[in-house]
Amino acid sequence: MKKRFFTTALLLISITLLSFEVPKGWFVAGSKPESYEMGLEKGSASDGSNAATIKSIESKIKGFGTLMQDCKPDKYSGKRIRMSGFVKSENVKEWAGLWLRVDQNNSNSPLSFDNMADRRIKGTTPWTKYEIVLDVPGNASNLAYGALLSGTGQIWFDNFQFEIVDSTIDVTGNQKSK
Repeated sequence: MKKRFFTTALLLISITLLSFEVPKGWFVAGSKPESYEMGLEKGSASDGSNAATIKSIESKIKGFGTLMQDCKPDKYSGKRIRMSGFVKSENVKEWAGLWLRVDQNNSNSPLSFDNMADRRIKGTTPWTKYEIVLDVPGNASNLAYGALLSGTGQIWFDNFQFEIVDSTIDVTGNQKSK
């Protein structure tokens, strides 16, 4: 009886420690989201607080998983914005990055987009601050953003911030002309 109780208790503790709860307001997406565990990992941030994570659960993955949010662009309309966040990686074989997309109604093509494909996070890295700078035209209808992991490995991310910057700060990623 004691052995059975101990085994059950150990299993419940393992499931609790190894499963992640998706942060409120965020959702799972990507071309292969089922190949990843995504959510909050308690105590994993550099300051000991919780951080979001994306962790591969298959040994080979052709695709990516993302943990994302979206919001209305209202206070950023007609402005240049900088989104920043911190990322830590472990054994990232293909690449990872933050991403930001500016959408418009009734279009499958974003007004602007950057997923850090030109400055990929690979391998094992310490907590590092990354930035994306994009223009938000007046006809923007949505801002979508998050972190992505393509292939295998694990990333942790936190402290996303948005700020309005002036035109002396260069944009990153792909921009359509205004």
